[in-house]
Amino acid sequence: MREDDPSGTGGERRPAEETVELGVELLAHLEHAELSLGDVVDRIETITTDPAITREILDTAEMRGIIAREDGIVRPLSGAYVSFESDVIQREGEFTCRRCGASISTGHFMKFDAAEHGPFGSSCIRKVTGRE
Repeated sequence: MREDDPSGTGGERRPAEETVELGVELLAHLEHAELSLGDVVDRIETITTDPAITREILDTAEMRGIIAREDGIVRPLSGAYVSFESDVIQREGEFTCRRCGASISTGHFMKFDAAEHGPFGSSCIRKVTGRE
């Protein structure tokens, strides 16, 4: 699987601009009052492991007022959340979870304006969004 593969199935990489937009949308939908910078980077790494793109995602989200950063703490400001009823699609198939790397037969994908993000297993999608 490629690091920026939107399907998690070995497809093509998305352009850096789309990757940044997807990362910003992910940060906008975190359900935490605050997270350590390390925890935020862990979530961004489900989209990209490129340090330059990770920095651009964080800088863009801060510039747009989606997050606030101070002393290694990130506070989501958007108030947006992922609705599991309307924003998460389940697909059957052979997938690899983007968070933990486990083989899964049911992939959970988050629908964002920029792109779909996933697949995740049932527990990992809850951890990425902040439900657990």
